[in-house]
Amino acid sequence: MDAASQRVLEYLTEVEEAAEDVLTTKQQIVDLDSKRNRNREALNALKNEMSDSEKVKVCFGNMFIKFPKLKTREMIQRDQEQLDKEINELRTTLKTKVNRLNEIQGKPELRGYNLSPLSSGEIKAVNSLLKR
Repeated sequence: MDAASQRVLEYLTEVEEAAEDVLTTKQQIVDLDSKRNRNREALNALKNEMSDSEKVKVCFGNMFIKFPKLKTREMIQRDQEQLDKEINELRTTLKTKVNRLNEIQGKPELRGYNLSPLSSGEIKAVNSLLKR
């Protein structure tokens, strides 16, 4: 194989690896988000049923265990917080991976893609300015 075809092959391999990395990260976000939705459903079911002193059955792997309702709710809420953190981290890394893929392909960087939401303090400051 001559040098030109070798460079083309290396380029295509690099693009394919970067694209696969982007798709894998997107799928991880989707999977974590579906788990987060199932947790949200479980929290709503716990809120709508029985008193807090009763026990509920919780599935761990392939077995059910009776747990106090309050402890179960706390456990699910901690899991929700961890899932939110992981999803936000993946979304942040996804932005850099997409920019890297575009860079490899010679495309310009996406505009407005690195925006982040205003913090609660910034929103309060903007609202106070608008009320004047």
